[in-house]
Amino acid sequence: MSEAERIREAAREVVFKLVGHPVSDDEGLISGGLIDSLAIIRMISELESKLGKPIPTDSLQPDDFDTIEIIVETVKRVTQPAP
Repeated sequence: MSEAERIREAAREVVFKLVGHPVSDDEGLISGGLIDSLAIIRMISELESKLGKPIPTDSLQPDDFDTIEIIVETVKRVTQPAP
C-alpha cells in the first residue's frame, strides 16, 4: 500500500468516526457543514495516531482539511522529509 493510500484510508476512517457516515473523497467537510474547527483538531490527533507520525500544524488552515483528497495531499506535504 502506498503512502497516499495509507493516508486516504486513515482519513476515511477518521472522517467516518467524526460525521457518523461515509463521505466521498471529494465531498466538502467544512464547506458542507459536516465538521467544525474543533473536529479538525480531533481529526489531526486521530490521524497522527493512525499514521504513527506527527502532523505539524503551524502552517495549516481549515481549508487544508475540507475533503479527503485535500487531507491526503496536506498530510503528504507536511510530513515529507525536507530535501
